[in-house]
Amino acid sequence: MTREVEHTADGRWIVVDGRRWRTQDPQLPDDVREQLLHHLGVGRSGVRTAKQAGDDTAVRAARSRVQAAKTGLGERGTAWWEQSDDERRTRWEDALAELDALD
Repeated sequence: MTREVEHTADGRWIVVDGRRWRTQDPQLPDDVREQLLHHLGVGRSGVRTAKQAGDDTAVRAARSRVQAAKTGLGERGTAWWEQSDDERRTRWEDALAELDALD
C-alpha cells in the first residue's frame, strides 16, 4: 500500500493520511541526511526488537536514538525555518555527534 503524500505550499510540511508532519531541513547536506536516516532506521529497528523482547530499558534507549535523529533532520525540536543557518548546522552536527557516539 502506497500512501499519498502532499506537500504544503510553503514546503515546511507534508500531509500523510490527513495528518501534517514537519519536513526535513532542506539545507541538510546529502551525506548528513544519509547518516541521520541511517541512525533513524537503526533506532526504529531497535524499538521493534526491544518491544518484542519486552526490554523497557532498550525501548527507551532506542526511542532516544530516534528522537536525536529526527531532531538532527529538523523534524523535531525548534522548527528549522526559525533557526539561523549556524543554528541549523549546529543542530545536525550535535545530533550526529550524539548518535555516532552510540555506535
